[in-house]
Amino acid sequence: MTPKYTVLITDYTWPTTERERAVLAAADATLLIAERGDETELLRLVPRADAILTCFKQVSATVVRAGSKLQVIGRYGIGVDNIAVDEATRLGIPVTNVPAYCLDEVAEHALALVLACGRNLGHYNLAIRGGDWALNQQRPLYRVRGQTLGIIGFGKIGQALAEKAHSLGLRIIAHSPHLSPATTPLGVESVGLDELLARADFVSLHVPLRPATRHLINRERLRRMKPSAFLINTARGGLVDHEALLEALREGWIAGAGLDVFEPEHLPPDHPLLALTNVIATPHVAFYSEESLAELQVKAAENVAAILSGRRPAALVNPQVLDLPRWAHLR
Repeated sequence: MTPKYTVLITDYTWPTTERERAVLAAADATLLIAERGDETELLRLVPRADAILTCFKQVSATVVRAGSKLQVIGRYGIGVDNIAVDEATRLGIPVTNVPAYCLDEVAEHALALVLACGRNLGHYNLAIRGGDWALNQQRPLYRVRGQTLGIIGFGKIGQALAEKAHSLGLRIIAHSPHLSPATTPLGVESVGLDELLARADFVSLHVPLRPATRHLINRERLRRMKPSAFLINTARGGLVDHEALLEALREGWIAGAGLDVFEPEHLPPDHPLLALTNVIATPHVAFYSEESLAELQVKAAENVAAILSGRRPAALVNPQVLDLPRWAHLR
């Protein structure tokens, strides 16, 4: 018997989609997997789809409008900046995400970049491969314990990072619109953004990418950081003005950067940021572990299956769509 629903997967970065297939089969849905995931292909495929699952590909407003049968758009991940959420909401289409699947992984990766930058591992790794075993090349090293980690954005990942960093003896300061001295956990000091930038030895970003946060770290804010400080970004590339960062790193406004995300992704191999010895770069892998990947696949598929089966999903980005009569059963 032909399945009742079709779920279009725009892209994925893992070996198979068998986990998703199993979850969605229980909701009488089959998979339609894009080959390239560009807008032209998605516009051709989306009229056949009752749902979309997307990882990194752009689900534009044009694609959303072309999905005349769409009941739900699901994101493999936390951020939804690659989905035209406003257009989906206007059309009454729920958008789901997986907000809590990789907290430890991202926090661990951010902390690994803090330690790698603080101990100058990128330089030393390259130096000995070229026969240079000198200890004092480029800059002096300082003990990480006792230095100050500034966390911008104090949601679940920021809190997980604070807990792990505190155990290593780092002082923790944090900035978040929803954080105040009264709500700040023990061992964390709530400060304004300018104060955080001025005081921190490591600045780690953990905020979503929205119009208000695009290029949150720009020339002005990089200038506020200490020349000995490092910028860590495991959140979204668009939070940082890359041209300003390149200038800051070349001119010594800051000491270096640890970057897992970029704008655009993927950077070309000859991008000047990747040529700098004071940059440690990883290919957007902070979210990844075998455990988190399995959890991501299953939870993202379960959100879509819930909508198709007439149930409320575990995570809904635009709950205002539930005010519509068609979704009254999900309230």
